[in-house]
Amino acid sequence: MKLDLNLLPLFLAVAEEENFRAAADRLDVTRSAVSQGMRRLEDSLGMTLVTRTTRAVRLTEAGERLREALSRPMSEIGAALEQVAGRDNPRGHLRIAATSIAERFLSGPLIAAFAQAHPEVTVEVTVTDEEFDIVAAGFDAGVRLGEIIEQDMIAVPVSGEQRETVVAAPDYLTAHGVPSHPRDLLNHRCIGWRPAPNVAPYRWEFEENGTPFDIAVDPQITTNDLNLMLRTAAAGGGITFVTEATARAYVQSGALVPILKEYMPPFPGFFLYFPQRRNMAPKLRALVDHMKVYPDRSAGL
Repeated sequence: MKLDLNLLPLFLAVAEEENFRAAADRLDVTRSAVSQGMRRLEDSLGMTLVTRTTRAVRLTEAGERLREALSRPMSEIGAALEQVAGRDNPRGHLRIAATSIAERFLSGPLIAAFAQAHPEVTVEVTVTDEEFDIVAAGFDAGVRLGEIIEQDMIAVPVSGEQRETVVAAPDYLTAHGVPSHPRDLLNHRCIGWRPAPNVAPYRWEFEENGTPFDIAVDPQITTNDLNLMLRTAAAGGGITFVTEATARAYVQSGALVPILKEYMPPFPGFFLYFPQRRNMAPKLRALVDHMKVYPDRSAGL
């Protein structure tokens, strides 16, 4: 391994400042010199040390190990560098932020198969519907609908096209009637979703004759928990709006009935996304490869 040790102070400046421009000012060099120096160091090690987007710079797990190594006596640093650079096998802690409606990813088998194939990787999945910068929050990757992923991210499909569905219990529909058009929902008891108390309930989206539109239902019940929405609807609490994949078990059992299907167009599905592909950590590369070859056993996804 040919390594320019003059790049280590540059790395430490980036690690401590968490900002390329601030590191450049501290070292009295250009931002471009810092960026190029970091790339040379990462290429020498064959490992990404920092993740950077247009919004944030953060140390990777390998970067944290290197910063810790550089605080040790010089006799230990060489061995530590070899350890950082030599980790071709997937290992370490993999942090993923996944939306609660990513049914295929969260269903269990996909993650179980990955863990079995890569026993030296520990996986932490945080299920959240908040929208935030995964790099700044310290995540390696996220799983979201493609339409809300930042453009500077790399995205790998997790599922096929998705479709929303409006569902209600048979007893509710018998008692209150079946809406024939989405605007009829304004006269029904609805169960809505909102990610946080200070956020307006999600507007229900439809399409008619190729033209998209939405309905701002006034839900009597709101929650940020999809399972509560479905259980409440199955108990006759009203009409709710979720993805087909999320409601599939309830529909198949007959507990819920889909309605207004002709107004529900398909839309792009879920993606695993992360900030960059160059010198990708083996643990993340292993997950990307796993997602590409793992069989999709969920009908309709």
